[in-house]
Amino acid sequence: MIERAIQELGPWSWWVLGFLLLAAELVAPGVFLIWIGIAALVVGILSLLLWDVGLWTWQVQFVLFALLSVAAVLLGRRFVLSSSETTDEPLLNQRAESLVGRTAVLDKPIAEGRGRIRLDDTFWIIEGPDLPAGTRVRVVSAHGRSLTVESA
Repeated sequence: MIERAIQELGPWSWWVLGFLLLAAELVAPGVFLIWIGIAALVVGILSLLLWDVGLWTWQVQFVLFALLSVAAVLLGRRFVLSSSETTDEPLLNQRAESLVGRTAVLDKPIAEGRGRIRLDDTFWIIEGPDLPAGTRVRVVSAHGRSLTVESA
């Protein structure tokens, strides 16, 4: 079945696959299918050049496609990760970490190492030394939804 489809479309089968993968990347973006689509287009270019060569069987094409896909994904991942820019708001989506250094007044006393403060519009569970309600505290670290405080 695969051999028949490749013979009917000829070297253009890889072009069709490549463009379908690129279109799928537009529909479901994730910067993954683009690299596999590029690998298919490279095999398509080679197929245009080597279609009449006896060694250019569909098995060789699939092996080359698999190798190029892996290489393209690895190189693409390295490219995407290395091009991450520094931002003026590095804690934008890290709300708890952005609270480190802020001060607040204890809403509930810290008893047995746990208490509660209100920062902005949210109540936060805190950990720290036992302190009475109304004491001013400073956030020193964040771990998930829990903040660690010390007396300010």
